[in-house]
Amino acid sequence: MEYTVQKLGNLAGISTRTLRYYDEFGILKPARINSSGYRIYGQAEVDRLQQILFYRELGLSLERIKEIMNAPSFDGAAALKEHREQLLKRKEQLELLIANVEKTLAQAEGRITMSNKEKFDGFKQKLVEDNEQKYGQEIRAKYGDSVVDKSNRKVAGMSEEDYTAIQQLEQDMFRLLGQAMELGDPASEPAQQGAELHRKWLNFYWDSYTKEAHAGVAQMYVDDERFTVYYDKDKPGFAAFLRDAVFIYTGMKV
Repeated sequence: MEYTVQKLGNLAGISTRTLRYYDEFGILKPARINSSGYRIYGQAEVDRLQQILFYRELGLSLERIKEIMNAPSFDGAAALKEHREQLLKRKEQLELLIANVEKTLAQAEGRITMSNKEKFDGFKQKLVEDNEQKYGQEIRAKYGDSVVDKSNRKVAGMSEEDYTAIQQLEQDMFRLLGQAMELGDPASEPAQQGAELHRKWLNFYWDSYTKEAHAGVAQMYVDDERFTVYYDKDKPGFAAFLRDAVFIYTGMKV
């Protein structure tokens, strides 16, 4: 069966403008152009669009999706199995969150008494889910499933005191590095104190620490625009300054 842009857009629930952009971007070309100049899509293109939309749902950028799907080693069946695993993990996380919300509602209505531990478990689960949705694909590709799964288990096992300490560490890190940015020197004392706090912050998530991994994460803050937007939200250039401070702290080259 063949589809025009309009029919494929209606089938997939996306706009014709998006499909035309996917064509121009080089991620989804039509099977052919008919005599009237219309793009015509076949089954192979429908299947490819499904893969693209799966990756988009998992939070990947179009640039990353194009890189994955245009690679000679790309395996559609293997990708679908990976999508399934990611969705099952998300399903499990959502079910835990829903259960936590239901308990919270029941407490608000006076039907049960909810312990502070139960309340806090919901926040931890939300943290894991958000990180998986935003960055899971990239960090799993970079560090492997085992490392990420260990990190998620470590978050799930955090105490309320640990969670509070993490928030404070991050605030103090932003404050010190902000002061250092005013000096313009990533080797300054406040900058290096900020890099030390960043190491302590990472250790709440990591099973083990290496200087190389620390420097690699700091570089990722600059390379990945999603991290850059987060760290630069109050001070433009913060992500790059943090990277430079960490490189000096770890002895890596800037």
